[in-house]
Amino acid sequence: MPVRPLYAQLNAHGRAAYRAWDVHVDHLVIGAGVVGLAVANALARRWPEKATYVIERHAQAGQETSSRNSEVIHAGLYYPADSHKTRFCLRGREMLYARAQHQPISVKEVGKLVVGRTRADAAYLEQLHTHCRGLGALAPPTALLTGDEARALEPDLSPDITCALHSPRTGIVSAHELMAQLEAELDTLPDGTSPDAQVVYGTSAVRIDPDPDGWVVQTRTHDAAHAGDADALRARVVVNASGLNAPRALNALVAQLRGDERQMIPMYFSKGSYASYRGPGVDRVRRLLYPTPNFGAQAAGAHAHQSLGTHLTLDLDGHVRFGPDAQWLAPAAVPAAPDDAGYEHDFWETQLYPDATDAWFAAMHAAIQQYLPGVERAGLAPDYSGIRPKLVGPGAARFSDFALLWHASRDLGQQRVWQRTLPDVGGGALVSLLGIESPGLTSSLALGEHVAAEVAARVWGEHNPRGRARRYVEQVGHDSLAGWA
Repeated sequence: MPVRPLYAQLNAHGRAAYRAWDVHVDHLVIGAGVVGLAVANALARRWPEKATYVIERHAQAGQETSSRNSEVIHAGLYYPADSHKTRFCLRGREMLYARAQHQPISVKEVGKLVVGRTRADAAYLEQLHTHCRGLGALAPPTALLTGDEARALEPDLSPDITCALHSPRTGIVSAHELMAQLEAELDTLPDGTSPDAQVVYGTSAVRIDPDPDGWVVQTRTHDAAHAGDADALRARVVVNASGLNAPRALNALVAQLRGDERQMIPMYFSKGSYASYRGPGVDRVRRLLYPTPNFGAQAAGAHAHQSLGTHLTLDLDGHVRFGPDAQWLAPAAVPAAPDDAGYEHDFWETQLYPDATDAWFAAMHAAIQQYLPGVERAGLAPDYSGIRPKLVGPGAARFSDFALLWHASRDLGQQRVWQRTLPDVGGGALVSLLGIESPGLTSSLALGEHVAAEVAARVWGEHNPRGRARRYVEQVGHDSLAGWA
């Protein structure tokens, strides 16, 4: 049965009626994953005097995709040279390593081997090597190796391995430490400045409406004391960084964007599960090990960018895990009404752990043994699963890039849904970051830098330079904002 996309929108059932706003902020970021926090951090650094607020529906940062991935710092090997994924991955990689030199964040530049067995694998690695050499000043260094040279670096590799690509710039990072640090800097920046910034947890955006001078965003707090309570604020700039739910905000505006339901943004969900490993066959592994995307039959029928195979990653303590696999989820019914705390649950929330059947273990073990034959089935244990936001479904033949869509709050009827630049019509700006999957963690700081630069150029401009004293247009000050938060 084909996997159908989910077409969903904010306030689909009309439960949130329009409310007049009573608080004004400069920047509102929806979603406190690593990308949302990186954007908020970049905005607060550039404009510490402007109000930058982040709302997050969960009780902690990064509870969805950001905390359920391989925690790899990708070198930037795989994606088209002119893509957002390559641009932001290359820049973000260097920003992460630079940050780790000056801030308490755990990072290891362990390197990676992409390994192959066949002539087709060798040809793929040669193309990858040539591709990387053409990526400019931030191009990741790579080296082509024979099977014997690869085994000299990683003796546990299978004797069937005939070729490899060495990527020394690949690393690992603690995503939780990175997010904690980005959030802490919203209170006090490295230079000692206290920006006008804050993260508000347990709060969802339930409705968004255009306003001549910004966007009116209605929020709902999720706790027993405030269940059903709603607030409305106006933001000059809204950053939609809500990850798995990011298309919902734009889909709610489709009718106003010269569109109809056929132009709504599809939402696909790919579940990737990981297995931890304790046992023989990996005792000497010091690098990340990735099979080529077409290694064996594991990526049959899928575009190579959709699956990099069942690879070996290391955590910062040197522990081994394998994954992720790829399982497409079929959208199921969601609750018809919020729970007692006003929280609307998603169908995929029950999918955050591996479906550890005998068949799953067998498939995982078979994929691993093609390049690490000493790994034993008994040493595998289910670890965790993550859900990746996809803009295209299984079997898609085309590459799907990060999508950064910009909309102005004025003249919505003259704008398109898939609009990649902000029209010069004034009003507020909405930027939606869609399909931010791998290499999203690596790209996060660069995405934040880019959004802040675009906001500087296209929203605030010369009339509101960095450093100008803070002044709310409506004279709504910190006391009112603190009460809302």
